[in-house]
Amino acid sequence: MSYEEDPAEGAEDHRGCIEKEEPLLLCVAGGTKMKTVNPGKEKIPRDPETCDIPFYVSEFVEKEVGNDYDSLRKLGRLIEKLSENKLKLEEQVLTVSSEVPKRIQKALQNAENSKQSLNQLLKDERLLHDSINNHLLISKPWMENLGVLISQIKEVERHLAYLKWISQIEELSDNIQQYLMTNNVPEAATTLASMAELDIKLQESSCSHLLTFFRSTVQFWHKILKDKLSSDFEETLAHLHWPFIGPAQSQPFGLATSPAGAQEAYDNLETLFSQLLKLQTSDELLTKPKQLPEKYTLPPSPPVVLPIQIMLAPLQKRFKYHFSGNRQTNVLSKPEWYLTQVLMWIGNHAKFLEDKIQPILDKAGFPVNARLEFSRALVMLILEKLSADIPCLLYDDNLFCHLVDEVLLFERELHTVHGYLSSSPSCMHILSEETCFQRWLTVERKFALQKMDSMLSSEAAWISQYKDITDVDEMKVPDCAETFMTLLLVITDRYKNLPTAARKLQFLELQKELVDDFRIRLTQVMKEESRAPLGFRYCAILNAVNYIATVLADWADNVFFLQLQQAALEVCADNSTLSKLQLGQLASMETSVFDDMINLERLKHDMLTRQEDHVFREVKDAAKMYKKERWLSLPSQSEQAVMSLSSSACPLLLTLRDLLLQLEQQLCYSLFKVFWQMLAEKVDLFIYQEIVLANHFNEGGAAQLQFDMTRNLFPLFSHYCKRPENYFKHIKEACIVLNLNVGSALLLKDVLQSAAENRLEAVPNSNQPTAVAALNELGIYKLAQQDVEILLNLRTNWPNTGK
Repeated sequence: MSYEEDPAEGAEDHRGCIEKEEPLLLCVAGGTKMKTVNPGKEKIPRDPETCDIPFYVSEFVEKEVGNDYDSLRKLGRLIEKLSENKLKLEEQVLTVSSEVPKRIQKALQNAENSKQSLNQLLKDERLLHDSINNHLLISKPWMENLGVLISQIKEVERHLAYLKWISQIEELSDNIQQYLMTNNVPEAATTLASMAELDIKLQESSCSHLLTFFRSTVQFWHKILKDKLSSDFEETLAHLHWPFIGPAQSQPFGLATSPAGAQEAYDNLETLFSQLLKLQTSDELLTKPKQLPEKYTLPPSPPVVLPIQIMLAPLQKRFKYHFSGNRQTNVLSKPEWYLTQVLMWIGNHAKFLEDKIQPILDKAGFPVNARLEFSRALVMLILEKLSADIPCLLYDDNLFCHLVDEVLLFERELHTVHGYLSSSPSCMHILSEETCFQRWLTVERKFALQKMDSMLSSEAAWISQYKDITDVDEMKVPDCAETFMTLLLVITDRYKNLPTAARKLQFLELQKELVDDFRIRLTQVMKEESRAPLGFRYCAILNAVNYIATVLADWADNVFFLQLQQAALEVCADNSTLSKLQLGQLASMETSVFDDMINLERLKHDMLTRQEDHVFREVKDAAKMYKKERWLSLPSQSEQAVMSLSSSACPLLLTLRDLLLQLEQQLCYSLFKVFWQMLAEKVDLFIYQEIVLANHFNEGGAAQLQFDMTRNLFPLFSHYCKRPENYFKHIKEACIVLNLNVGSALLLKDVLQSAAENRLEAVPNSNQPTAVAALNELGIYKLAQQDVEILLNLRTNWPNTGK
C-alpha cells in the first residue's frame, strides 16, 4: 500500500474478506443452495456438497454443530458471536489504517528537519573554511619570521649546550689538576671516573670535535694517573716480592719484613689497588684488548681489571722472553714447558690472590674473582702461543699429537685443580678451529686404527686379564675388547670439553666408525674360527662383542651422551635429515646415539645361534639310540626293584652335560644364560616331537620316560635355574598325560571328546567341565587339546572297555 491511497479502501477490502465467510457458513449449516456475491463478477451458485470450503471452517462447523440436527438451535448464537468478532476486526483495521499515515507523516517531517540541519552545517563549514584560509594567508609572514627566530634560538641553545659540555670538561679537568697538586689521588681518580662516564654518554653525539676533545682530556689525565699509580703499585708489589717465582716460599707471600712493615705494605696495596680500580672505566675506553682472529670463535669476555693487568706484567714479560724468538726454551716439541710454567704461576699466586686481592675487589663492589681473572689473563698467553705454533707443526703427526695430549692435560688440571670456568676462553677453542680440528680428527683416527691393529695382533688379545679372579671376571672380557673400550673412553675424555656440540658430534661419529671397524675385524676373525664354534677363541670373540654392546648401552644413559643426543636432535631437525618418526624417537629418548650399532647385536645373535646349532647337532647325534628305545615293551615300575636311567639316554645326557659345562666356563654369565635357554627350548621340542610323538608307550615306557626326564634331564639345568622343568613344558606335560592312571585318563578322554563334539555341533554343554579347565587341573597349560588327544592315543595301557 502506497502512502497516497485512501485508508478507507483498505478497510473495505478487509470487510469484504470477513463478509465472504458468512455465505459459506450458511451453505453448510442450512443445507440449501446459496449464492455468494462476488463484486465485479457474475453470481455463481455454490453447491454445499461440492464447494471448496477451507479446512479450518469445516473443522469449526464440525466442532460447533456436528451431525446432530438438534444442534442447529445454536446457529443464531453462533451467527451473533461471529458478527461481534467481525465488528471488532473492522474496528482494529480502521484503527491501524488511521495510525499508519500519522507515523509516516512524522517520519517525513523528521527527514525534512534533518535535511535543513545538514544544509545549515554545510553552509557553516564553507564559512569556516574561508575564514581559516584568510587567517593563514594573513599569518604566513608571521610564521616565516617566527620560524627564523625559533631556528636561531635552537642554534643558540645548541651552542650553549656545547659550551656547557666544554665548561663541564674543563671544570672536571681543573678539579683533577687541583687534586693532583694537593696529592689527593683518590679524589682525582674518582673525578676521572666521572669524566669517563660522561664520555660514554656522549658517544651517540654527532659533535665529532667535542668527542675528540673529551676523549683527549680523558686520555691525558688517565695516562698521568695510571703512570703515577702504577709506579707506586709496582713498588708496593716489589716490597711484597711479587711475582712469586718458583714453589711456595717459607714466609707468607715471600714477605721477609717485620709484621708492622708487612701490614703497612698490605695497606698500601689495598689503597693503590682501589684507586686503580677507579681507572677501570677510562682504561676500557682508551685501551683495546688484544684479540685473536675470529676463526677461533672465542667467547666474549670483559677486559682484565687494571690492577691485575699491572700485576701480570712481569709474568707476561717472562713468558715472552722464554717462549718466543730463538730462546732454547722455545721448542715446538716441548709445549709442556710453557704449559707447566703457567700452571705453576697460577698455583703459586692462588693463595695471595684469594687472601689479599679478593677482599679488596669485594669491598669495592667489583663482581670479579681475582684468581680466575689472573688465570684468564695467563691462559690468553697460552692461546696466543698455540695460535702461533700450531700452523708450524700441523702436518707432523707426532709433534701435533704430542701437543694435543699436553694441551688436554693442561686443560684438565686447569679446570679440576684451579677451578677455571668452561665459559671462559680456553685452549679447546684453539683446537676447535676448522683446520686444526680436522687434523686432530685425522690423527685420532690414525692412531686409534694403529692401536686396534696392535691389540688384535697381540698374543694375549683373547685372554682375559682377570681370568684368575672369579669376582672380577664375570664378563670374561678378552684383553683386546677391554683395551678397545678403554681407547673409546679415552677419546671421550679428550673431546668432552670441546666448546661446541657440533664438534663433539663429529668426534662421536668417529667413535661410531671405530666401533664398526672393530666389529668388522671381529667378524673376520670369527669367520676363521667358525669351524670350531665351541673353541676358546670363538667364545672370546662372542664375549668381546657382548661386552662392547653392553658398555655402549650403559653409555647411552650417561648424561654426557644424553646431551649429545639432544644436540643431534636439534641438528637433524634443522637439516631435515631424519623422518618425523625418527625425530620423535630421539626426542622421547626411545632411542640413543648408539642405537644404530645394531650390527653388534646381530653379530652376537648370529654367533650364539651358530653355537646353539652346533651343540644341538651333537645332542641329536647322541640321542640316536634313545630314539630307538622300545617304549612299548618296557617293564612297569612295580616290576622293577629300583628305577634307573635308560642306558640309551646316557650318551645324550653326557654330551649335554659336557657341552654345557664347557660353554659355562668360556662364556660370560649373560651370554650363557641366553644360550642354555635357547638350547633347552630346542631339546624340549626335539624330545617331544622325535621321541614322544614318534612312539607308543605302555605303563612301563611312560614311567621310564618320566624318570629319565624329571630325575636326569631336568637336574642338568638345575644349576642354572630353580625350576628347570619350566623350560621343558612339552616334555613335562607329555609325561603327565602318559602317566595318568587309567581312570583319570578315561575321564580326560571323555571330556576332550565331548568338547570336540560340542565344538563341531556348536552346542555348548554347561553341565560338563570344559576341556581347558580339565587340562589346567592336571597341570597342563602348554599343550593344546588336540595334542593331548594324540598323547592319549599313544598310550597302550587301556582297559578292554571297547573304547
